[in-house]
Amino acid sequence: MKIVVCVKQVPDISQSKVDPETFTIIRTGVDAVVNPFDLYAVEVALQIKDKVGGNVIALSMGPPQAESALREVMSMGIDDGILLSSKDFAGSDTLATSYSLSQAIKNIGDVELVITGRQAIDGDTAQVGPGIAEHLSLPLVTDINGILEISENFLKVKAMIEEGYNIYEIPIPSVISVGKGIGEPRMPSLRHKSRARRAMIPIWTPEDIDADISLLGLKGSPTQVSKIFTPEIGGEVLYIKGEASEQAERLVGILSERHFL
Repeated sequence: MKIVVCVKQVPDISQSKVDPETFTIIRTGVDAVVNPFDLYAVEVALQIKDKVGGNVIALSMGPPQAESALREVMSMGIDDGILLSSKDFAGSDTLATSYSLSQAIKNIGDVELVITGRQAIDGDTAQVGPGIAEHLSLPLVTDINGILEISENFLKVKAMIEEGYNIYEIPIPSVISVGKGIGEPRMPSLRHKSRARRAMIPIWTPEDIDADISLLGLKGSPTQVSKIFTPEIGGEVLYIKGEASEQAERLVGILSERHFL
């Protein structure tokens, strides 16, 4: 089975700050990491490979330094990596990103399964996976946390919903997005680390994937972030003393005075 797993390099949110003038995330001096949800997608791809065999390709879009994210997941057992990198991709929203990735998947050819993480922690939109499915006209199941059965023609999966979970049989080829319940991502091995360091990772431009330039980057992005800010932490702490009944009565009174009730 030929599997493509999409991987994004994101800033470490524990170090991230927002520029108060431009309202953009300050990335200079901030460590870059593999999007945590994408590590679960990698784990699912490797679980499927362990069961049915095949080839797993990690696909990423970003600046040249995003190559390190591909090498990291290759050290976990991914077979190959491909990086989409060009100034034309810069500023892409989820629509332009999903278009670019889908064009690359078409260029790879004969892909039977596309796997993404549920969402990226720097945007939290959860739109790229569904966007890829739409561009490729493939069936989609999101927020998967279990692979129950694999065959040549379909996957049987468990997907989380608000009330619990649903079980689906999804035909192959298809697109799935993965949540955290799938199991902890495996650790890199020395053998895979050595291979990842030596691997040649091709860098594809818009020309390589036959992409329409007008659909890339800022030109192809109908949505743009107008403002990002860090909320100020404030407010008061109120301690209510007395017996439980007295505390409850006082609390109801306070909430009513402040029009919460």
